[in-house]
Amino acid sequence: MVMCEMSDIKTVGIVGCGLIGSGWAARCLARGLNVIAFDPSDGFESKCRAYIDNAQIALRKMGFDRDLADQLSFVSDLDTLCEASDFIQESAPDNLDLKRKIHDQIDRLTDAKTVIASSSSGLLPTEIQSKTRNPERIVIGHPFNPVYILPLVEIVKGAKTSQSIADQAAKFYTDIGMYPLMVKKEIPGYISDRIQEAVWRESLHMVADGVASTQDIDDAIVYGPGLRWAIMGICLTFHLAGGEQGMKHMLEQFGPALKLPWTHMEAPELTSELSNRMIQGTKEQSKGIPIRELEQLRDNCLIEILEVLKKYDYAAGTTQFSSPE
Repeated sequence: MVMCEMSDIKTVGIVGCGLIGSGWAARCLARGLNVIAFDPSDGFESKCRAYIDNAQIALRKMGFDRDLADQLSFVSDLDTLCEASDFIQESAPDNLDLKRKIHDQIDRLTDAKTVIASSSSGLLPTEIQSKTRNPERIVIGHPFNPVYILPLVEIVKGAKTSQSIADQAAKFYTDIGMYPLMVKKEIPGYISDRIQEAVWRESLHMVADGVASTQDIDDAIVYGPGLRWAIMGICLTFHLAGGEQGMKHMLEQFGPALKLPWTHMEAPELTSELSNRMIQGTKEQSKGIPIRELEQLRDNCLIEILEVLKKYDYAAGTTQFSSPE
């Protein structure tokens, strides 16, 4: 099978225009690509445009001044989208049956050279591609919200995914300013979400047990380890914790603590009481500020953190997150 080179990708098809799909659209548009979008839900066009308009506030601060609406179009059927797209990013809800159905449709409607990527945040690509005629061209491309700012995208191959396809997807994502992380082994939840899920479950236990409020949980991250994680992640941070001997001394000194009952392996039961605590706690934290305003605050902070990392040419600062000068 002959596949297109990344330089041939001029139009990206976005299937599913929720938070993630709209974020993909904003990122691609900012990089000068044409975007054609489809979603079966009512009013999806106005919702997608509103999200992109909000994203453009941040993108302009990053140096992307073009009017994103100029290269954005919407269609009412998959046939038109598939015919016009050089690369397809599917961002439908994470439901396996739905994903299988959509990928089967896309596979039948697209040229055999078109790469089909799914934004799934945890489903196995082998299962998603199981009903398609050309499973070798289906790959996971899992981004992180907000997609138009955060550079990480996890690439996961299914049992029948071609390495060539995974490499082409990685090249495409790199070209639009992302950091492609090739997951070495297919596993539910991939890498980042498994780490986030562990923190999330422990957080729920502490709220359920009355140990901490949602504000306490977030403060414990924001004022401490979160600042280090943004620069060096977990493993390198702990390497530094070992002093001159690095990880060797860290494991010798703190390794025994792994036997202590500091964490829970399973999530607590999500009772109505726990749900109410989480809902009320985060409502109080937001102080009545609308979600759109909180998104812009988040975006402003992320941009400045990335700018600092760019100054030192380190970690996420090495990606082309802003417009080339």
